[in-house]
Amino acid sequence: VYAIASLFGKNTVINKAKTQKRFAILIPSHKQDEVIEHTVVSILGQAYPQRLFDVVVISDHQSEMTNMKLAQYPITLLTPDFEESTKAKSLQYAILNLPEFKIYDIALILDADNIVDQDFLTNVNDAFETAATKAIQLHRISRNRDTAAARMGSIFEEINNAIFRRGHINLGVSSALAGSGTAYDFNWFKTNVMKAKTAGEDKEMEALLLRQGYFIDYFDNILVYGEKMRTTVKMNEQHERWAYQQLQNLIRNIKFLPGAIFQKQYDLADKIIQW
Repeated sequence: VYAIASLFGKNTVINKAKTQKRFAILIPSHKQDEVIEHTVVSILGQAYPQRLFDVVVISDHQSEMTNMKLAQYPITLLTPDFEESTKAKSLQYAILNLPEFKIYDIALILDADNIVDQDFLTNVNDAFETAATKAIQLHRISRNRDTAAARMGSIFEEINNAIFRRGHINLGVSSALAGSGTAYDFNWFKTNVMKAKTAGEDKEMEALLLRQGYFIDYFDNILVYGEKMRTTVKMNEQHERWAYQQLQNLIRNIKFLPGAIFQKQYDLADKIIQW
C-alpha cells in the first residue's frame, strides 16, 4: 500500500521562512577519520549566515592527527572517550557540553560521511517552518555506487525512502526517521535525547515523538548525500545491527500497541506493527 502511495502525490510546497532560525549541527564521528573533514568543510560552506549555526563534532576514538585538523576549523570539537561507544552517548555528551548561554531553535543531526549543498540550511529552515512540528526527515541519498554492495545499499535506501517516508506522507501518516538528515525542535531534542538508551537512538526518538502525538514530516527534495558500504561483509554487519535495533524497539514499545489503537494514535500503531 505504501509503495503504491509513494508513486503519487506531490512534493510538499515549502514556503519561504519568515525568520532565520539558529542551528546546532551535531555530527557524531566514531572512527570516521577518512571522511569527517569533508563533511565539516561541506557544512561550513553554507550560504546561510554563519552566526546562525554552530557545528559540533563529537570525535570519538579518532586519531590525534584528525582532531588537530578539525581543531583548525571554526567548530566546537568534543573528544569523549567512551568505553562502549554509541551514537546516543555522543549526542547526549554534545547536549551536556554545549555552552549554556547559547540559544538554539533547531538540532540538526548529520553523520560523519554526509555532504550537503550550499543552500541546505536555508532549505531546512524553510521546511521546518512549513512543517510546524517537532521533527522533520530529509532525503538521504547515496553519493557512491562504485561497487555491487554500494549499489545494493543505494537501492535499499530508496526503497526505504519510498515506502517508509514518501508513501507514508502521501497517506497522511508520519515518516520514519533515518538516523541522519534529521532536524528536531532543539528544546524537545535536548529533553528527549537523554532518554535514549540503545544504539538505535533514531528509532527511540521516533517512538517518543509518536507517543507524544507529534507528526514527523518528510521533505523529498532536500538532499543529504551519504557514503554506502563498499563491501558485502560491511553491509551485512550494518544490516544485522539495524535488525537488532528494530527488535529492541519492538520489545520496548509493543506494550503501547493496544492503547495506540484504542486512542486512534494510528501513526504509533503503524510504526509498532512495522517493527
